[in-house]
Amino acid sequence: MSVIVFAETSDNQYKKSSLEAVSYGKEVATKLGSKVVAVSIGNAGNPESLGNYGADEVVTLHDAAFAQFSPEAYAAAFASVCKAHSGSVIIISNTYSGKSIAGRVAVLLGAGMASNVVDYPEIGDQFLVKRGVFSGKAFAYVGLNAPVKLLAITPNSVEIKQHAGTAAVSAFAADGIAASKTTIKETNRITGKIPLTEAEIVVSAGRGMKGPENWVMIEDLANAIGAATACSKPVSDMHWRPHSEHVGQTGITIKPNLYIAIGISGAIQHLAGVSSSKVIVVINKDPEAPFFKAADYGIVGDAFDVLPKLIQAAKSATAQ
Repeated sequence: MSVIVFAETSDNQYKKSSLEAVSYGKEVATKLGSKVVAVSIGNAGNPESLGNYGADEVVTLHDAAFAQFSPEAYAAAFASVCKAHSGSVIIISNTYSGKSIAGRVAVLLGAGMASNVVDYPEIGDQFLVKRGVFSGKAFAYVGLNAPVKLLAITPNSVEIKQHAGTAAVSAFAADGIAASKTTIKETNRITGKIPLTEAEIVVSAGRGMKGPENWVMIEDLANAIGAATACSKPVSDMHWRPHSEHVGQTGITIKPNLYIAIGISGAIQHLAGVSSSKVIVVINKDPEAPFFKAADYGIVGDAFDVLPKLIQAAKSATAQ
């Protein structure tokens, strides 16, 4: 029996969330006394590198059917590998692509599934999994009793751990994979920025910045501390910032180690997308802003007074 991990790629490189998933799989495999098999579908330049994160074996699939991401094709191929390698625990990162295949894979394998997993399972008399519920406002412990268990883990929930060792790489022929029912004509990716879903630090701002021309301060702070930039829904609706930066219930859900919210009141819809952040810092001139109730640290002050000092302090700290 093996622990099988879906190793997702982007631009021929393994995503940070994939390295987390492989590290997570290694911890589970150690508890079970089994091995870790990482599955790499499509093009990736260095599959053997996954051995540095705990993979004992890497199975690669290269076929015209995988030239572009297709939930149906990827799920069918991944499930085929899981069956061939007697997968008992299946690990998928809960990214957009991961979400689109996890349910399909669970059905194909007849697996018990837990999504939004935020910690390692407790393995004893039962297989107990901790998962986030109610948009990250609470946790639930779920027992999985099926012979095959699928865990969709939330990005940034576990630490990436380095392991000494190399992974054996082998090719797998997934026969009978139906052509995708979806035709992708064009894919436009934002380049040169840290993806919000993988960022460990996020600097976000709202209408308190008064206009798009003032966003240079947000970008200066983000650059100084190596952060991604984000915004509230009203900001993206007014086209001050692109919709790809909108975090919240109707935007992107994130879980960084540090989330800095500047000039954002903290409506429940926004909190739903960021409340799982490990540390939240709020800067707002209104001491009654709801966001302060969710903050670990708060600064009551005008962003236009606080930000220049914060940027200077960050630049001084990083220059040392």
